[in-house]
Amino acid sequence: MPGPRITCIPAAAAPIVAVIRRGPSAWTQIGRWDVEHASYEPGAWVRARVYEDRCDLSPDGRWLAYFTLRGSARPEWPAGITFIAISRLPWVRALAAWSTCGTWTRGVHFVDDRRVWELGEPDVGDAGPCRRRFGMKVSAALAYPVEHRRGWRETDESPPREARGHWDERIDGLVMAKPQPTDATRELRRGIAGYTLHEAATERALPDVQWADWHRDGRLLVATIDGRLQIRAGGSIEWERDLARDAPDPTSPPAEASRW
Repeated sequence: MPGPRITCIPAAAAPIVAVIRRGPSAWTQIGRWDVEHASYEPGAWVRARVYEDRCDLSPDGRWLAYFTLRGSARPEWPAGITFIAISRLPWVRALAAWSTCGTWTRGVHFVDDRRVWELGEPDVGDAGPCRRRFGMKVSAALAYPVEHRRGWRETDESPPREARGHWDERIDGLVMAKPQPTDATRELRRGIAGYTLHEAATERALPDVQWADWHRDGRLLVATIDGRLQIRAGGSIEWERDLARDAPDPTSPPAEASRW
């Protein structure tokens, strides 16, 4: 049986990673990975599509901004079946939500400048507590948007933007790269074919990896094809959490999920 599809979003200023797991079937689970304490907190299970590339994590790792298609949304839910929301990681209880015109909507992301707020007033909830700490921008149509905001760059060999269509599709030949924070001679690269690790004149494929990024201390954070979160350093696995065996368990969130 194939493992779940896992995408991670590291916080920009905290050792926290949002984990978005798809599968089985139409289920999505959100998790909170604390790299500093080497721990994982499973969160909300929801029968909905969460669009990973249109999500973001606040710089302090506290709030998740997500875009979702939830066909089972209650008729009285003001934000409809496609909406942008802000929740407290690792839950999806919307503290504020904005209705969208459908799945062609772009996502949003947090910015440090509190004067910037491109979402308007929410259809559900009050975004005031968020606005007092962070601004919010509508994300541009961009391939690998989360990576672009976290220090990755397009390699010189990548095709020009004008060759990639209106939605900046991930086409063959588009490769993102990020040097190791503690050793710029080592570089992680991501393309359509997967991840590779470059060091000096050598290149090593990472065929077991579906997501990866550098932690600020130079260790490699990984989600494997078979559904494991790992912290790797010096060729060894320092920590691991297997998500593949977790089954949908849509329990009610704790009281703290309803508080900013």
